[in-house]
Amino acid sequence: MSVNPEQILGVLSDVTDPNTKKKLPVTAKNCEIIIEGKDVNITVPLGYPSHNGESELKKRIETALGALGLSLKRLNQNTKIASHAVQPGLRPLPNVRNIIAVASGKGGVGKSTTAVNVALALHKQGARVGLLDADIYGPSVPIMLGLSGKPKSQDGKTMEPLVGHGLQANSIGFLIEEDSPAIWRGPMVTQALTQLLNQTAWDDLDYLIIDMPPGTGDIALTMAQKVPLTGAIIVTTPQDLALADARRGLRMFQKVNVPVLGVVENMSVHVCSQCGHAEPIFGEHGGRDMAAEFNLPWLGALPLQMAIRTQTDSGQPSVVSDPDGDAARAYHEIARRIAANVAALPRDMSANMPKVVARKA
Repeated sequence: MSVNPEQILGVLSDVTDPNTKKKLPVTAKNCEIIIEGKDVNITVPLGYPSHNGESELKKRIETALGALGLSLKRLNQNTKIASHAVQPGLRPLPNVRNIIAVASGKGGVGKSTTAVNVALALHKQGARVGLLDADIYGPSVPIMLGLSGKPKSQDGKTMEPLVGHGLQANSIGFLIEEDSPAIWRGPMVTQALTQLLNQTAWDDLDYLIIDMPPGTGDIALTMAQKVPLTGAIIVTTPQDLALADARRGLRMFQKVNVPVLGVVENMSVHVCSQCGHAEPIFGEHGGRDMAAEFNLPWLGALPLQMAIRTQTDSGQPSVVSDPDGDAARAYHEIARRIAANVAALPRDMSANMPKVVARKA
């Protein structure tokens, strides 16, 4: 008895994606099925970059096809990334499908290093990625990406992003002298950040990663309210003081209806560069416990390792300089989980909503 594509589509629709924890969104239009006797070639839509993380998905599809007496010959992934919903009253930026804020409740926890390496990992996995340095008082992205110079303008109205290691990037650090302080008050900072975001000519981005300013003050709160965010990531260390501040940052996003995509624990364990001895000098499992406390995804842990610091300071972050190293693999896993969590969020439907225009009677 022959099996038709409709039957195969039926069993595929019952397969749960292990990354998004949702059923595969397969339809007759977005799923290609080629039957060659008992062998099947399938292309499924994922909605997130594909990077060596689909082995479990492949096993589940093989099991589903086995129930029909078929074997999976080849599995291809359609990784087209969609725009997802943002805060009520806001719309996604043109040419930017998803904006993800990387935040912490305080400085010094490795937020910027995490943001840069996660952005690079998403790019390496096949996504189009941008990076906005929103830390006006301490811009570090130019150093981390090894970039210098000022953004150019093709039309006199917008800035062209600089490109480092494949990332489109902009930062106040490109616009002021390297050792010049940004002596601005809150409203000026907010205006500068808004201009950096809206007046940069981002080129068809799947993800724009924003390295948020530390803390939960006016600047961070205004950014969380006015920037159309798909979601946010909380970076913390296991230390109790850092966790207390991270909780404040988490609640800030919850209050402005921004989904928190998960928690990253940085500096989870110190690894000696001489002997390899590992010691949890800031405590253990604080970030993981915080994720469990708030029922949030646990994205992963990163070590306090000298190589990560030296690589980033030299403008060659770990994902670029040591792509097969343990740190790079950890960043890739965190990036994959972030992208999968984004794919599981509701789609942006603002294009289907009529615009309300107020007119005088």
